[in-house]
Amino acid sequence: MVIVAALIWLIAGVALAAGEALTGDFALLMLGGAALVTGGVSAVTDLPVWIDAVIFAVASLVLLLGVRPMLRRRYSQPPALPTGIDALPGKHALVLEQVGEHSGRVKIDGEVWTARPLDATEVYGPGTTVTVMQIDGATAVVWRGV
Repeated sequence: MVIVAALIWLIAGVALAAGEALTGDFALLMLGGAALVTGGVSAVTDLPVWIDAVIFAVASLVLLLGVRPMLRRRYSQPPALPTGIDALPGKHALVLEQVGEHSGRVKIDGEVWTARPLDATEVYGPGTTVTVMQIDGATAVVWRGV
């Protein structure tokens, strides 16, 4: 009976660990590890099944609350770096042609963009340094702030 219980725990542990490939959340991997621990204990001792269940519960809690958070931190994805036009807001631009409500050009990171002011009543002259607030289509919305 001891070998049968250990074999059942082993199969359950391998199945749970394999199921982790579908989720990637480390929860099934922790439960699979707890099942393998329980199977190992069951293989070397002749304890009742209810004690096996207690061992599984304790091992699950230790792995889920102790090991899983460390693994999630270690393997979490870093925040994506903004690229392309998503990286432009917040950058400084040099006004090349007067920027008003309906026209204007600025240079952002070496590229020339059409521009308009954030506040439609403002006008920025050539040589002024402005901040890109957003990109609206192919137009940079700029502001001369502090």
